Amino acid sequence: MHACNGVWVAHGNGSTVRVVCDAHAGLNVPTTISRFRLRSVSLSNREERGYYYGFSNEAMWPLCHRTSVRPVFRVDDFRTYAKVNARFVDAVCEEVDGNAPVVLVQDYHFALAPRLIRTRLPHATVVAFWHIPFPSPREYAMCPWGRPLLEGLLGSSIVGFQTRDDCVNFVHACKYLLDADISPGESAIVYEGRRTLVRAYPVSVEWPSQWALQSPPVERCRAAVRSRFGLPEHTRMIVGVDRMDYTKGINEKCLALERLLALQPKLRERVVLLQIAEPSRACLPAYRECRSQIIATVDRINLRFGTSDYRPIILLEQHHEPADVFELLRASDVCYVGSLHDGMNLVAKEFVSARDDERGVLILSEFAGAARELTTALHVNPFSVDGCAEAIAEALDMPAEEQVTRMRAMREVVEQFNAYRWTADILTDAARLRDDSIPVPDSLTPAGSDERPAVERPSIA
Repeated sequence: MHACNGVWVAHGNGSTVRVVCDAHAGLNVPTTISRFRLRSVSLSNREERGYYYGFSNEAMWPLCHRTSVRPVFRVDDFRTYAKVNARFVDAVCEEVDGNAPVVLVQDYHFALAPRLIRTRLPHATVVAFWHIPFPSPREYAMCPWGRPLLEGLLGSSIVGFQTRDDCVNFVHACKYLLDADISPGESAIVYEGRRTLVRAYPVSVEWPSQWALQSPPVERCRAAVRSRFGLPEHTRMIVGVDRMDYTKGINEKCLALERLLALQPKLRERVVLLQIAEPSRACLPAYRECRSQIIATVDRINLRFGTSDYRPIILLEQHHEPADVFELLRASDVCYVGSLHDGMNLVAKEFVSARDDERGVLILSEFAGAARELTTALHVNPFSVDGCAEAIAEALDMPAEEQVTRMRAMREVVEQFNAYRWTADILTDAARLRDDSIPVPDSLTPAGSDERPAVERPSIA
């Protein structure tokens, strides 16, 4: 928004939004470098329950993540989802200036919106970005409304995903359920006379990180964290930063630490897992069950290996501001990202951006999209308790020289493919589609590849 100005249409669910917004639920947001408009769309409690908690997070979220949680499909939830998508499209159409805007539609919450926008603004350039994994065609076919969701996304000029695997799954789902025509390189779909590009745009973090730049030196961060939690100076710190979510593998992470402490008694009272588990979607049964399981596991492990002044796992169940998160990341010896399935996972990249000392070890699930780019992390299968325990031991014993080599390589990747590059890639492709004289790429480029084209920052308002 700073680079391009424009309008951000968002769900407004707080009293502040209601007080400051104008008659059209809008707010002109001044900043030091630009000015953009925030357009708020308010939802009733019933709409939020059916659209967000219901269809988006009891149906689509578990459908798209390979876990043991079964999707719940309710027709009333889908009807509310469709209604809310239409409400947001109404807001978009009220805010556009001209008949050929660029519209970026964010995530699985708005799969129907691109087609609705296309119907009302046929000359718009619509980019839909899907942040979470996209399931295989047979898994996706479980959804009773799979066809209209795909048709909704194909109203886009471009559909973007985190990885090439997600792109391939989407393309094959369109062939399987819609019998759409697919380009030879699987880079485009033709359906009902319209061509939609399918591209991989791995999302990233800002570089340099403002929070890393504002943070105290690493040693001061370590001293502050040890003091806050009463940890002796010799304590090795493993940090996990996750939402309380069944896809994040928090329970499996705890089991891996338990296995390590059982196998290596010398590490008892010398290593601590500081696990942020930010409350999330606590009104849903699957999330409550996830939390109960994690708490039971943490209590059992702490009882088994803890003492009067030592807990091997410190569970932090509250929101943490970015400055506090970066303090933990900079203080840690190891950052452990154990997602069971994740579109990208930006914590892994935030850890890398936080470590300007080029130290620390990243343990990263092979089922997180970030593993495609951060190849010098210690990759683990989060379902393998013994394998993860071995990775923790390797991380704690890793020589400083090897830490520097691995971290330096990851920092180069995050620096080159940062959040600004992600935005520029998307907007550059959108700009190319608006100019028929510029050819559109016919092939997908794998995440992290050196073959990705050089990008100039576009100027699109």
